[in-house]
Amino acid sequence: MAIADASPVKTTCPYCGVGCGVLAKADAGGVVEVRGDPDHPANFGRLCSKGSALAETTGLEGRLLHPEIGGRQASWDEALDLVAGRFSETVRIHGPDSVALYVSGQLLTEDYYVANKLMKGFIGSANIDTNSRLCMASSVAGHRRAFGADTVPGTYADLEQADLLVLVGSNLAWCHPVLYQRVASAREMRPEMRVVVIDPRRTMSADSADLHLPVRADGDVALFAGLLAHLADHGALDAAYIERHTTGFDAALAAARAFGRREIANRTGIRPADLDRFYRLFAQTPKVVTVYSQGVNQSASGTDKVNAIINCHLATGRIGKPGAGPFSVTGQPNAMGGREVGGMANMLAAHMELGNPLHRERVQRFWKAPAIADKPGLKAVDLFRAVADGRVKALWIMATNPVDSMPDADHVRAALADCPFVVVSDVLAATDTGHYADVRLPAAAWGEKDGTVTNSERRISRQRPFLPLPGEARPDWWIVAEVARRMGFRSAFSYAGPAAIFAEHAALSAYDNNGARDFDIGAYAAIGTAGYDALTPFQWPAQSAQEAGDIRFFAEGGFFTPDRKARFIAIAPAAETWPQGASSLVLNTGRVRDHWHTMTRTGKSPRLSQHLAEPFVEIHPHDAARHGIGDADIVRVATPRGAVLVRALVTRRQAPGSIFVPIHWTDQFASNARVGTLVAPATDPHSGQPALKHSRATVTRFPAQWYGFAVLRHKPDGIPADYWSLARCEAGWRVELAFAGDRDWAGLARGLFAASPEAETLVYHDEALGRHRFAWFEGRRLAAALYLARDAVAVSRSWAVEQLAADYPHHHTRFSVIAGRPVAGVSDRGATVCSCFGVGVNQIAAAVGTGCTTVAAVGERLQAGTNCGSCRAEIRGIIDAHRLQAAE
Repeated sequence: MAIADASPVKTTCPYCGVGCGVLAKADAGGVVEVRGDPDHPANFGRLCSKGSALAETTGLEGRLLHPEIGGRQASWDEALDLVAGRFSETVRIHGPDSVALYVSGQLLTEDYYVANKLMKGFIGSANIDTNSRLCMASSVAGHRRAFGADTVPGTYADLEQADLLVLVGSNLAWCHPVLYQRVASAREMRPEMRVVVIDPRRTMSADSADLHLPVRADGDVALFAGLLAHLADHGALDAAYIERHTTGFDAALAAARAFGRREIANRTGIRPADLDRFYRLFAQTPKVVTVYSQGVNQSASGTDKVNAIINCHLATGRIGKPGAGPFSVTGQPNAMGGREVGGMANMLAAHMELGNPLHRERVQRFWKAPAIADKPGLKAVDLFRAVADGRVKALWIMATNPVDSMPDADHVRAALADCPFVVVSDVLAATDTGHYADVRLPAAAWGEKDGTVTNSERRISRQRPFLPLPGEARPDWWIVAEVARRMGFRSAFSYAGPAAIFAEHAALSAYDNNGARDFDIGAYAAIGTAGYDALTPFQWPAQSAQEAGDIRFFAEGGFFTPDRKARFIAIAPAAETWPQGASSLVLNTGRVRDHWHTMTRTGKSPRLSQHLAEPFVEIHPHDAARHGIGDADIVRVATPRGAVLVRALVTRRQAPGSIFVPIHWTDQFASNARVGTLVAPATDPHSGQPALKHSRATVTRFPAQWYGFAVLRHKPDGIPADYWSLARCEAGWRVELAFAGDRDWAGLARGLFAASPEAETLVYHDEALGRHRFAWFEGRRLAAALYLARDAVAVSRSWAVEQLAADYPHHHTRFSVIAGRPVAGVSDRGATVCSCFGVGVNQIAAAVGTGCTTVAAVGERLQAGTNCGSCRAEIRGIIDAHRLQAAE
């Protein structure tokens, strides 16, 4: 039974690093309601499409509810004793570095803290890394090189106060929609505000920008080196700031000048006139914020990119001031919290340095630990290499899915299959990674978890439970502490609850600090359980709830280097890595609007699965024509490491010579779309972050002879097709299919649907046109329908999925399902554009046709675009298409 409470619980969204406040509650029947928290300073009540659909993701379908050993249900005592025993035995025989933890930005800070403490202070190895290594490690390395600490200087308010906002490798409209809406609102109030988007693709963020610079993959260092030289040549430097608060400027400028304007144009692929326009705009605008994300970080030169950006802000003194500074936006809800507790293999807790013996001694003394890791552990890519070659013999994976998310993902899968002992803590029973676990431990999910997270602007917020723990699920911190206690470390891990862990974490942040470290929340160490339960969002390093307002760093220097000065980093031109050859295309990977990571949460939501319901490859029309690929064809994308099958999306948003494939689809949702299998395990030499956005790939059309589409009330058990993609819909599932040859279609349909013998069957065959259709009805409801054709299946997907919930009391009305279209007088909303309100393209087109000729007017009529706003560019495109058609 759910918690019944008339008052909503103030908690925090579990998706991206924006850290939006959420009001959530569940009634006595388990019905969950969520809405944005108007009092939370990150979002002020706004939620994106994913946050708005959180209630749809809290059900128990597919949950892992009991510990399992070797696939059988076990007690907690048996499972915990086995994990503790195997880890202890492995350490005793092979040493501390023979075991490892791979954790996640989905963990709460309290979970992260306990795991880091166990590994580094009590097992005595730094072999704990996190999927944040794939996300923000280059930002961490760049911050530490420049500032002496992993410090984000600015706040979200700076994005609204800037006169120029530069988005680099950040599709803010889709990946951080609430921040995008804050910016959009600011631009409405200040139309003079300018936005520049630097991205190889013309993303939805670029649609509202004043300037889009389609930079080549990894051209960012050259771009910002050219900017630094331009600033020096045009009197835009802040000489006083450089002199008082920095070192290394002359060397950095000399390295920047080494690029030369012709080389910059070649490396960036940007027209010289557009380069000059951007450089002038940056030089002439004192209030500039440069927001960067995965397009910068996920690169073999990601740290250099970060420092090239920071160099320009240091050189102009545009840092730590309202409306000015470099700003890293994080991809996960608690990537920042993990950084604060030292959750990566080369860090210590409280932003202390693993390589500093004084810091190691201090942490060991505070923890009263028997040991302390004395060297960096294995970073993510190297960690799985060590699993593969046998150096790591026991691995514990928490809240992440590396078989899908890591580069060289098939190698990771093989490594787990051969590892002597694998433990997986997760919320779902079936994941691509969990398949290889010797022990599976049921973890608490969002809505059940209790702890804190830190967002991209250093703001710590509470995640509070509003649902009971289902089955035998337990919090991650509890699971780790219980294993630690069974390994013999009882007193150090005897926590009464998350409040005690947070207090210890806060106390360590202030331990022997004296202002030498940036991260200090020591004042919160004594708030007690009641204070922790009532904790309101605060931005570190605030020392009390009364310390209101935004807190910035470095406007007046005060960096965390030995001499308290920032470091300019001299960045030499790297070897050209742009793929050559007529058949080569540059593969870029990334997110889509409505899905998240490997869809373990968003895949449960019907509305989030309707906007983009299958994996795809964006390809420019010229490249598509060159390779014989048509729109909606099935395409084989291949690299030397593997291949995937995805749907072709032919679009001029993609630059010629490049392709884009999203990261989300797994073996749970598609036949062969794990994009991580394509990516080589190349990493940045400073951060260890993989280069997930720059691979050489080829594309070929898959020789499909038949295409299919199906809707089913029940999830199919096995799909016998060469290509398939599965997605949730309101009353069941939808499936896209493709086949290389003929099949026994009636037999395939029976096997796919598993309909009851009493089901009424309708069948249609047209051998001449190459069409077959099947429908099964159980009582008054459609149980399943399958449409097959030699070319594209001409059936409205949005209409077809709605038929699973329709009432069919009369036999004659059922033929509309076989016909694949609504009966006269029934509308079809069309493909989903606005996920927040379920508005389709046909509805928007109809509204435009009756006089709604602005995005605002469409929103007023249909609500589309009025919540998170991430669909506004698509709505604008529908309006523009209508105008173009009317003008012809």
